[in-house]
Amino acid sequence: MINWNSTKEEDVLIGKIAERAIEMGLNIDKTEVMMDITAVHLNDCKLDLKRLLEADDLNFAHDVNGIRGRVDVNTGKLTRGFLPRFVK
Repeated sequence: MINWNSTKEEDVLIGKIAERAIEMGLNIDKTEVMMDITAVHLNDCKLDLKRLLEADDLNFAHDVNGIRGRVDVNTGKLTRGFLPRFVK
């Protein structure tokens, strides 16, 4: 079962990450991005959300797209050996 218990501060940062992903054309569904980032952050590897939000476009896209393509929606864990660049 996936843990969805994020803090308000995490929610704000994840929302901003999702908005940036939409603006960059990486996804069209803000909720989907938020769920993917939250699931990985709370269930697999703690992301450095602030650094991810402030990352240059290339590194930001690497992590957001990598998470999107490799998150197991049943567990919140990343698959196929993917490790985001912005982990704590």
